[in-house]
Amino acid sequence: MKLGSPKSISAYPKTILPIAASVGGLALFLIFASVLLVYQPIGTKVSGYFYKVDHAPAIGLLSQNETRIIENWVNDTNKKRTAVDLSTNKTVDSDTNMTVEIDTNKTVKTFDIGTSKTADSGPNKIADSGCDLYHGIWVHDPAGPLYSNNSCPVLTQMQNCQGNGRPDKDYENYRWKPTKCDLPRFDPKKFLELMRGKTLAFIGDSVARNQMESMLCILWQASIPSPSFPPVNRGNKRMQRYYFRSTSTTIIRIWSSWLVHKTTESFDFAPEGVDKLHLDAPDETFMGDVPTCDVLVLSSGHWFAKRSVYILNNEIVGGQLWWPDNSRKKKIDSTKAFEISVETVMSALVTSLDYKGLTVVRSYSPDHYEGGAWNTGGSCTGKIKPAVDGELVESEFTNTMHDKQVSGFNRGIKKKTNKSRVAFMDITKPFSYRHDGHPGPYRSLDPNKITKRSADGRPPPQDCLHWCMPGPVDTWNEFLMETIRRDFEAHDS
Repeated sequence: MKLGSPKSISAYPKTILPIAASVGGLALFLIFASVLLVYQPIGTKVSGYFYKVDHAPAIGLLSQNETRIIENWVNDTNKKRTAVDLSTNKTVDSDTNMTVEIDTNKTVKTFDIGTSKTADSGPNKIADSGCDLYHGIWVHDPAGPLYSNNSCPVLTQMQNCQGNGRPDKDYENYRWKPTKCDLPRFDPKKFLELMRGKTLAFIGDSVARNQMESMLCILWQASIPSPSFPPVNRGNKRMQRYYFRSTSTTIIRIWSSWLVHKTTESFDFAPEGVDKLHLDAPDETFMGDVPTCDVLVLSSGHWFAKRSVYILNNEIVGGQLWWPDNSRKKKIDSTKAFEISVETVMSALVTSLDYKGLTVVRSYSPDHYEGGAWNTGGSCTGKIKPAVDGELVESEFTNTMHDKQVSGFNRGIKKKTNKSRVAFMDITKPFSYRHDGHPGPYRSLDPNKITKRSADGRPPPQDCLHWCMPGPVDTWNEFLMETIRRDFEAHDS
């Protein structure tokens, strides 16, 4: 036993050495893992390697339709990140904002999903958040509007539908829900902070005034807690100007019916007194103020239905509700004149050396005169809820005006040479469903106004162009706030 003892003792170190090595290795691993967790959580690191979530765009989630970021192989060679909507089994390319459909051969077909992205392809384009704001549905919102017709001191009586006796008010309780995300509810204080020290200008016709007053009514709510907060009106006849002292924010409105140069002087065979539109020259009444503005919102189109003469390259090329000689052929109609005017204005803004702001073109606002035009017995009487697809009345003229506006916008911004940014706020289709949002016959306080059809079916005089306040028009400013927020974030970064 004594001779065997040394041999037995010498065997123990051989057994202990592997165990000690294993324990030491485990300890080193734990120390390394602890350090890794401190500087970079494992879950984030792993998901970053496999799903690239650290660099994925923010994707809004629907309550019923899950959306998530995945890796997708394109033609087995190039890896791309895409957002997948499981309700449609389609994807949205995070680089191009195009929907993509994957076939069995792993090739990709692309389809344009809308106009939420600006056509500006330069370095100052608006940020793409991955959400097209203008495709969605109207949903009932029990929270109601952001203000009441009695809480806004600047509301024009023509838009004060409740004050003018409209008996229903459910039209106030619908909000727009984009298909792939949520449109944030307008927050007055956040908006004023967003626009701190800046100027927002609404330029155009009476529909521009409608949107500007909606904006003021919403922002006025932020002033209720403090009597010293309400905006100061520093405007004049030419320009309304409201100054919010808390954030040094200015909101102005400049009237410009057509956005192009207008005269009433005689020209060639057009006599004095008739409005003459020089389609290739922007309206000087607002162009001089452009350098002082940070955001412009343009509204036009409806005045092209009014009496006017069209001049292009110093030549009369057409007219609306005026043409003295039917043997003389018109070169353009009112819709083409509108297209040229949009191109002219956008070209002027994106080449102005002194302008570096954001231009938002709000698309053509649909009217809802059914059975005729505004002056030929058209009516929206009795519409109390948003239209559904089966009852939507398509307007060929509205669709044409929208298409001409898009065409003019795109041609104009191709000439861009300055550091300004542009966005197209495409409200035409969403608002084609809101035939319930107009004053209709409730456009005045007149206690004797006619609000129902006559015995022979004729509708009462009414307004199916402008929008009740509060009402659907407030959504335009929710679109606007989100557009400005995206642009400012992209511009600052």
